[in-house]
Amino acid sequence: MTARSYSASPGKPTLPPDFARFGRLVLDLLLPPRCAACDNPVAVQGQLCASCFGGTNFISAPFCSRCGVPFASVEQGGAAALCPGCRDRPPVFRQARAALRYDQQGRRLILPLKHGDRVELASILAPMMVRAGATLLQGADVLIPVPLHRRRLFHRKYNQAALLAFAVGGLVGRTVLPDALERTRRTAPLDEKSPEERTREVAGSFRVRATRAGGIVGRTVLLIDDVMTSGATASACAAVLLEAGAAAVDVLVAARVPDPRLR
Repeated sequence: MTARSYSASPGKPTLPPDFARFGRLVLDLLLPPRCAACDNPVAVQGQLCASCFGGTNFISAPFCSRCGVPFASVEQGGAAALCPGCRDRPPVFRQARAALRYDQQGRRLILPLKHGDRVELASILAPMMVRAGATLLQGADVLIPVPLHRRRLFHRKYNQAALLAFAVGGLVGRTVLPDALERTRRTAPLDEKSPEERTREVAGSFRVRATRAGGIVGRTVLLIDDVMTSGATASACAAVLLEAGAAAVDVLVAARVPDPRLR
C-alpha cells in the first residue's frame, strides 16, 4: 500500500480540519480506550492508567555511570559510581541508560511487545526512553537496533528493538538504520546464564552489514534494545560497530534487569 497526500485545490471537496479528531471520537465510542498494561479505561488510547503509571519503576539516580544499572544507595557505586560488573569487566560500549526496571510491571510492558504482537507498546515506551536517554540522544548521530536472527524474525514477523528505535527516532528526529547489524548465528537463550556464559554465547554472533558500513564510519551510534541484563549483547554489538569505524557506541534500552548484588 502506498501513502497518498491530499491538498486543497479548486473544484475539489476538502476534508474539514477537525475530521481526524471526529474520527477518533467515533472510534473511542466504538472501542473505548483501555490501559495498555491492565485494560482499565483511560482517557486516550495508548496511555497507562494512573495505577499502572504509578506502579511503574522508572530508573533514576543513583545508578552506574557506565551501564546504568540502578543502585540501592549512592554508596554502592563508590567514588566512580561504577557497579561491580563495570569495575571488573568494563563494557565495550561507552555508556548505557534504561527507562524502567525490568520487574513485574516492566515485564507487563515489555513481554507483550516482544512476544504478543502488541506493537503499539513501542510508542508508549519510546517517550520513557527519550527521557532516560536524553543526554545520549543529544550526541547520537544514528540509532541502530539490536538485530534478531533471521529465523526468529521470520517467526515473530518484526524486531521489537527496531520498533523502539523508529519510535524513539521519530520523537527526537534521529536517523535509524534498522538493518545495519545482522546476527551471523542463532544464539541460545541467555536468561539462565551467568555474565561470563552470556559473553561467550554472543561472541562472534554479530556483524555490520556491508551495505550499511558507510553510514557508521565516524559517527556516534546509539544502540537500541528492549532489555539489558549483563550487557553482553550490547558489548558484542558495540565491538563490531567500533571495528567498522564508529566513533563511539552508547546504548539505550527500555528496561534494565537489576543486579542481584546491588539489592
